[in-house]
Amino acid sequence: MKLVVGLGNPGPQYDKTRHNAGFLVVDRLARDHAVGETPKSRFNAACVEARVAGEKCLLMKPTTYMNRSGQSVGEAVRFYKLDPSADLVVVVDELAFPIGHIRVRAKGGTAGHNGLKDIDRVLGGADYPRVRVGIGEKPKLMNQADWVLSRVTEGEWPAFESSIVQAARAVETLLGEGVDAAMNAFNERLSSKTPEPETHPDQRPGEDGGPPSDVHPGWTA
Repeated sequence: MKLVVGLGNPGPQYDKTRHNAGFLVVDRLARDHAVGETPKSRFNAACVEARVAGEKCLLMKPTTYMNRSGQSVGEAVRFYKLDPSADLVVVVDELAFPIGHIRVRAKGGTAGHNGLKDIDRVLGGADYPRVRVGIGEKPKLMNQADWVLSRVTEGEWPAFESSIVQAARAVETLLGEGVDAAMNAFNERLSSKTPEPETHPDQRPGEDGGPPSDVHPGWTA
């Protein structure tokens, strides 16, 4: 069993927010690989079983809220007796990358991400693959919490949705061919530092954002 975890916050008020990039990638994987499967509540998460790249997988969206993501991951890892370095993939949003950019890593630090911090705390280390999805740098005049919880704008959506699809393909490659193959196929060098925006509309959860992404029928979290 492989465990693919997308990080985010549950509830419609967080739909299409930057912090929910991980949820959107798992939604895409479920849509492509779990046709006819009914999502279930397990391990304090919304889960659906799938076969991805020939591997039996549990696709998971924790419902504990971001800062307690480790609770769900830890429960599933212990239940299936998984080796995180070989059997776990975490998909997470990344402030340091522009929208449209993804990065695959075999392991690494948290970069200040509270969801990863909690997973590291529960697992006792950071030796597990992760796919990072760029959400863009925080504008200078905006609080970081406001930025990550803002909705992706209509203008940003095409590049963002493309990165969601690319991240899903990266997970498939990682599971089927290994982390090195996924890094070689999907990690692109940033040509230059993306200019940091001075201002940005403060699109808090509940306000209009970009178009909805494809999700697995009946999947809610």
